[in-house]
Amino acid sequence: MAINVSEINAALEQIEINKGISRDRVIDALKESMAKAYRKSLGGDDALVEVNIDLDSGVIEMYQVKNVVEEVQDDLLEISVEDAEGEDKSKKYEVGDQFKIYANLDELRKAIVLTVKNLMKQKFAEAEKEVLHEQFKDKINTLITGRVEQYDDRGASINIGRTNVYLPRKEMIKDERFAIGDSIKLFVSSVAATGNKGAQIVVSRSNEGFLKALMTEEIHDIYDGTIIIKSVAREAGERSKVSVYSNDISVDPAGACIGPNGSRIQKVVSQLGNGSSKEKIDIIAYKDNTGLYIMEALKPARVVGIKVDEENKSALVVVKDDSLSLAIGRKGVNARLAVALTGYKIDIKIESDALIEGIEYQTFDELNSLEMEAKAKKIAEAQREALVYQQTTETALPGLPEGYVAPQARNYEEETNDFDATLEEVAEEEAAVAPKAEEVAPVVEETPVKEEASVTEEVKPVEEAPTTTVKTTTTLEDLEKSLAEEGNKQQKRNSGNRRKKKTEEEKEETSVARTDGPRMSIYTEEELKELEEEENEEIYSDEDDIDYDEYDQYYDED
Repeated sequence: MAINVSEINAALEQIEINKGISRDRVIDALKESMAKAYRKSLGGDDALVEVNIDLDSGVIEMYQVKNVVEEVQDDLLEISVEDAEGEDKSKKYEVGDQFKIYANLDELRKAIVLTVKNLMKQKFAEAEKEVLHEQFKDKINTLITGRVEQYDDRGASINIGRTNVYLPRKEMIKDERFAIGDSIKLFVSSVAATGNKGAQIVVSRSNEGFLKALMTEEIHDIYDGTIIIKSVAREAGERSKVSVYSNDISVDPAGACIGPNGSRIQKVVSQLGNGSSKEKIDIIAYKDNTGLYIMEALKPARVVGIKVDEENKSALVVVKDDSLSLAIGRKGVNARLAVALTGYKIDIKIESDALIEGIEYQTFDELNSLEMEAKAKKIAEAQREALVYQQTTETALPGLPEGYVAPQARNYEEETNDFDATLEEVAEEEAAVAPKAEEVAPVVEETPVKEEASVTEEVKPVEEAPTTTVKTTTTLEDLEKSLAEEGNKQQKRNSGNRRKKKTEEEKEETSVARTDGPRMSIYTEEELKELEEEENEEIYSDEDDIDYDEYDQYYDED
């Protein structure tokens, strides 16, 4: 059977846009529906039927398959060799071959067409359900926005995009009403994965989750996790109680939710229905102490004291005589919400009856003092943890592995380097070769004094006083020669030290530059001769040319 390919492709594209079902999924559903309808028309669900749809060539084939056998036992599934060759004379058949009986689609009965149509609707519903389930399964317990398409006293049909959801009257907020075209918010309670009417997306506006999700959306402190909603109790359209808590001791959770002059909570209340009366919301500060928590839950009633039975999850609450009606609330709504919020069964008595019956209970002041002590301990513990953390961050550098020890300060005074050691060695060498001063002491000799006496007749001999003459054994020439020799010796020693030092440096350079290959001198023969002449010239200094004769006048005797 030939088909119009362009029309089929246009229809598949439209289905994919409207229902979100892929074209391959639609083709598979069509094949399965046609095979099932044809199999039913043959009179047996176990008949072998195949359907081929080729969109490229625009051809649809549907045929029954029978196995070729020698002896037929089931004519719905088998055919003999003779019968197969009798119906198809263009081919020789053997046992084990398959014989195909093609159906003329133009001659199909109307019943088969209707069956294919119904089966396709069912397949489309199942495919749509799976698509919507995948799309909305991540939106459970969140808010979605839809537009009202139909509304009556029983409920409203709301379009949320690719499909419609039904909002029954019991899931609405008391007496609220809608007009066609209104945009409303819905809370997704669940998404059913089964059902014959497509995807089952359950929505609500009276659920506690609707109020919780609305507060999370409107109050930033709840959205960012600074404030946590511990519990919600609600009677839609009448009253709700919400207990809130914060891990930050500096944050007042109830005050933050209410906002300045009630601005924050009023944004939430304005979206809770459009009926004649607005729903009231009580924000309760969650307490770890059960007694205080129950007292908070019964507000606006003034609670005097409480007796809590933790084992049986019950509590006896004593209120002021004029607060009984407030504790119970209109039609008992306040007491019911307190029970739902705390999870405790609550009995309420007035103060005068409790005194007559002699009931013992803990007062609000007693419980509050215990709560303040616990809070003070919590603050002290938080401060200690902050101090420890601060000390840890001050001693440890960020980004370094645990156990890392920072390098300690170095004491450079105790350390020496090669340069300092070299200076010390040079100083020691200079001290070793420095000449010692030679003292030249004059030699004092006593020479005998010659006594000359001349005796004459006219002159009497006179005795003269003895005189002593001091002479040095070292003459001026000897002294000058000694000084010259000493100067030459000093020059030779200095020159020898310089040659020794230079030789050592050349040895070091030679040892550093030594290689395993042949060695080559770094100086030519002419350069070596020049160096040798320079060394010989250094032996003699300008002091050799000094003329000491000009100093003789200082040594001449008068």
